[in-house]
Amino acid sequence: MTHRRFPEGFLWGGATAANQLEGAYNEGGKGLSIFDMVTFIPKEERKNDIEMDVRSEEELENLLAAKEGGNFPKRRGIDFYHRYKEDIALFAEMGFKTFRMSISWPRIFPNGDELVANEEGLAFYDQVFDELLKYGIEPLVTLSHYEMPLHLVQKYNGWTDRRLVDYFVHYAETVFNRYKGKVKYWLTFNEINVSTFSPYIGSGILVDRVEHKEQAVYQALHHQFVASARAVKACHEIIPGAMIGCMLARMEVYPETCSPDDILAALEEDQKNLFFTDVQVRGYYPSYMLSYFEKNNIKIDMLPGDEEILLQHPVDFLSFSYYMTMVASGNPDRLKEKGNFFNGIKNPYLEASDWGWQIDPKGLRISLKKMYDRYQVPLFIVENGLGAYDKVEEDGSINDDYRIDYLRAHIDQMGEAIKDGVEVMGYTSWGCIDLISASTSEMSKRYGFIYVDQDDYGNGTMERKKKKSFDWYKNVITTNGEEL
Repeated sequence: MTHRRFPEGFLWGGATAANQLEGAYNEGGKGLSIFDMVTFIPKEERKNDIEMDVRSEEELENLLAAKEGGNFPKRRGIDFYHRYKEDIALFAEMGFKTFRMSISWPRIFPNGDELVANEEGLAFYDQVFDELLKYGIEPLVTLSHYEMPLHLVQKYNGWTDRRLVDYFVHYAETVFNRYKGKVKYWLTFNEINVSTFSPYIGSGILVDRVEHKEQAVYQALHHQFVASARAVKACHEIIPGAMIGCMLARMEVYPETCSPDDILAALEEDQKNLFFTDVQVRGYYPSYMLSYFEKNNIKIDMLPGDEEILLQHPVDFLSFSYYMTMVASGNPDRLKEKGNFFNGIKNPYLEASDWGWQIDPKGLRISLKKMYDRYQVPLFIVENGLGAYDKVEEDGSINDDYRIDYLRAHIDQMGEAIKDGVEVMGYTSWGCIDLISASTSEMSKRYGFIYVDQDDYGNGTMERKKKKSFDWYKNVITTNGEEL
């Protein structure tokens, strides 16, 4: 398949997160993070595929008491902490132009509220960035990717407390100053909208400690918006020429039919998703959300100057994850049926992954066009990929043609969007090396071009093997997307 040329300097690469990758949770002076508390639940015992919330003080205490006993996959990751040179060499062999990763906040400030940073943690990321730059790979660094210090949950109930704004900005300024000669692409909060369905992971909230869950979540999000804007300001001051973006879990929503009720339902779902980028890109709360707050008795406590900082320091670009699309209905009974991952209605025109995520490459083009029309800022697809069961054949090969097909179709539609006039900075495939699943803590749900020999219980050699998709993606990058 030939393809129109992607722009010169297009940032091809792969994406990861510290909590799913690094391991070494108790080495180098690192404190515990929120994801260090999430255990593995076998598929047959799970109620759904987003069982990652901790709700109460009691639950947290029980998890802390079991800290050496239970199966906590995100504590072990895939040992990138000790194997980063080997892994980065493989990324370089594929020709990565960029590598999206996160800094673990508790590696830098173990409790999150200290004044003095942990030098051992800072030095580790110096080494990682140096290794990337040795191969000409630009780091794309997320400041907060579901790994805030656990202490901030215990002491402050996470982002419900305004004091976290200053703690986060101190952390951001610390790493901007330390890595200003090494990192020029930054993101503030990963999938900032996840707090609305997972308050613990998104905002460090134990919901049993609050009276009005939605009130607490949106107040916490306001604090994150302010912290993000202040981080944008700091980044521009400390690293002239750097670019700093926001990050959204994009949920494109289709109406089930052409009934006006279904179309209105889809529009309102879309507004709920784009609210976050409306604030971070446009710099103010949209009127539809102020109306929603009023209808639902939500009152956002804003301090003087909050609105000004949001307006004066919007992000430079909008990045997002894209895995699937949703279907909306104006009939509430339709939503109760079992169908797609997050939403009850199945789209009959789409196939689904092994985990029930409906596969919709054209939806990516739709999302790109819609968001570029709305914002007119550069877009960056920083997560897209297929979670699947991979089989190692007797000869050692891993023939993941299904992954190649998935990525080919999505990259093709991204190219079509660029041809349509959308400005896209780059594309980083999610989980470029197999890592621990965010939503299910499984290792068996694999995304990578590189296979890691480890099972759901931590057994295995950790040996890295190239899958068939490795050479395919290498060729995509070599030809700048011309050969898919």
